[in-house]
Amino acid sequence: MARHTDLRPIVKLRSTGGTGYTYVTRKNRRTNPDRLVLRKYDPVLRRHVDFREER
Repeated sequence: MARHTDLRPIVKLRSTGGTGYTYVTRKNRRTNPDRLVLRKYDPVLRRHVDFREER
């Protein structure tokens, strides 16, 4: 049986706005094997931008 940390690793989401702002979250590897892309708020730019998973 897979460990909890193996199935749901902690990933960093970095802003595509070029500010270097990051969010930290967990993702399920079984349902999302690709890199995660979420649209979230960047407080440096003061608007919503895409945040991409970095390794």
